[in-house]
Amino acid sequence: MQRAISEIIRQDMKDPRLPVVTSVTKVKLTKDLQFAKIYISMFGSPEEKKTGIDCLRSSAGYIRTMLGKRMIIRQLPQLNFVIDNSVEEGAAMSKIIDDVIASEKRNAAAAESTGNPENVENS
Repeated sequence: MQRAISEIIRQDMKDPRLPVVTSVTKVKLTKDLQFAKIYISMFGSPEEKKTGIDCLRSSAGYIRTMLGKRMIIRQLPQLNFVIDNSVEEGAAMSKIIDDVIASEKRNAAAAESTGNPENVENS
């Protein structure tokens, strides 16, 4: 279902409000197939993301119809689109880690150049 929804958004939707970089990161489906929560990752400003998610929410009926044409499923769920910030949060965390590592390397190099081995951490 995740792949099918992703293809529908990428190939079939021509709405200019939808950011170019839009991906389906996860789909949670209830056991009774009544509801699907679709997590969407978008690249853009907060305003562009809000506009994009509003676009998807208003197009939920169309996406559901297209999903019915692509998948053989007992019941088509109601689609609920939510923004997934986990990709951005992961990238921000990775940047923080990279900054800390770079800072530690600079501090170690500075301590070695001053000849003060007490400040150099043993590996």
